[in-house]
Amino acid sequence: MTEPFTPETLNQADTDFEISLRPIRFDDYIGQEKVKERLSLFVEAAKGRQDVLDHVLLSGPPGLGKTTLAHILAQAMGVTIKVTSGPVIDKPGDLAGLLTNMERGDILFIDEIHRMQRSVEEYLYSAMEDFVIDIMIDQGPNARSVRLNLQPFTLIGATTRSGLLTAPLRSRFGLSNRLDYYTGEELQTIIQRSARILNVDISEAGAAEIGTRARGTPRIANNLLRWVRDYAQVRADNKIDEDVADRALSMLEIDQDGLDEMDKRILSTILDKFSGGPVGLNSLAVSVGEEASTIEEVYEPYLIQEGYVKRTPQGRVVTDRTYQKFGRPPNPRSGELL
Repeated sequence: MTEPFTPETLNQADTDFEISLRPIRFDDYIGQEKVKERLSLFVEAAKGRQDVLDHVLLSGPPGLGKTTLAHILAQAMGVTIKVTSGPVIDKPGDLAGLLTNMERGDILFIDEIHRMQRSVEEYLYSAMEDFVIDIMIDQGPNARSVRLNLQPFTLIGATTRSGLLTAPLRSRFGLSNRLDYYTGEELQTIIQRSARILNVDISEAGAAEIGTRARGTPRIANNLLRWVRDYAQVRADNKIDEDVADRALSMLEIDQDGLDEMDKRILSTILDKFSGGPVGLNSLAVSVGEEASTIEEVYEPYLIQEGYVKRTPQGRVVTDRTYQKFGRPPNPRSGELL
């Protein structure tokens, strides 16, 4: 079974590959035009006042460029960026160590900020608003609070589950932006740019073929490009055209619509075992042999976005598009579950 391209499955080589293709300026960043315009104005205004950039929240599915935008903001402001993630910060002392070492205007980027411990999150409130942090020293009768003054800094939080953020934390971000899936044309442009960086000979049709199967996600597009490059090196004289891309991606069992083996297993399971639905998430997870959280966070967003599955109060239901995909007549009951 082909494993999905997710942050959890990236090894160090994958990470280095991703970083090598990461744009460092707004002009090089493709897609997310409205978000890019807002952030560019945000930076220009802060620099015009010689002020520190306000805190920024970036939300959206994994692989859409949240980390890249954080680095672009740091480059645009001419400041240092420190990168960490919510689950890594176990206790308030870890956060204090990060914040007290920051210079004026520096950026602290916290990925998956919704997974931060609540006790740590509460320390962020005063740090974000007043640039101070209170830490407790000793325990019991000797316990005392010490207030540390911080240099004004910018917190950039990234989250794939914005609904899990607490209201007090969300309200402290000056600008909130949601990143959406990319179009096939945008992904084609990204793939062509990446191919130039990697010195890969690829045609427009070849880039378009990869782009249409990349699930609207630049990270997946770049990883697929790497696979197609390897395939072309061994079997196609290092040249990627539409046919080579199609054969390479078919070897990964990624079809013309960007669906991989697990996507099709989820859809066929709902069709065959549950008569098109509705079916609960946990029952579906057991039937396909996958964690419920993985289905909900990795597979479902794309299937819903593309109109193959819909969520109802009763459970997951496949749409007429799924019946067409599998060559089945539409379920006459499907309209009743809207």
